[in-house]
Amino acid sequence: MAKPFAAAGQNEGVRAREREEEFASQAVPHMDDLFRIALRMTRDRARAEDAVQETYLQAWKSFDKFEPGTNCKAWLFRILFYSVHHQRRKWFRFPVAGESEEILQSTAAPAEPVAENLSDEQIQSALEELPPDYRAVALLVDVEEFAYREAAQILGVPIGTVMSRLSRARKLLREKLSDTARLYGVLRDKKGGSH
Repeated sequence: MAKPFAAAGQNEGVRAREREEEFASQAVPHMDDLFRIALRMTRDRARAEDAVQETYLQAWKSFDKFEPGTNCKAWLFRILFYSVHHQRRKWFRFPVAGESEEILQSTAAPAEPVAENLSDEQIQSALEELPPDYRAVALLVDVEEFAYREAAQILGVPIGTVMSRLSRARKLLREKLSDTARLYGVLRDKKGGSH
């Protein structure tokens, strides 16, 4: 009579190992991408490590809710953004820019193109200067190459919000990088000649 309990224990052990293997194959390969984005969002290595650790802890706890065959990377990024947003409140004790501030910002005529001779450091610096909501969208869509719909799901906002934030983020990046390019003589003013 002890055999059914032993078999049940063995089955649970097999299921636990299968779950660990599935988590390792589905979730762990995205750790470097998550850390890179967490570092850009928090601008602090220790906080980025904490955010990624919290992301994987939450992912492990709810891995039974993950639907195999769906985009695990997007699922992990959603957890990461929630974790960073939640921790940001504790870290900085101030609210993140909201929708009303976005509406007030103008969407002027297209800016001039940015020169291609800018360094990675200059681009990263310009990204870091973006407001957090804009930076998050730019990182997801332009750096990690998520579709608008996936970025909207990760951030928990409507797709239109992703599109408007991305448009504003790109505009701010063009302005910042155009100024830098002019300083280095890579891009000239329209009055003074060609680009």
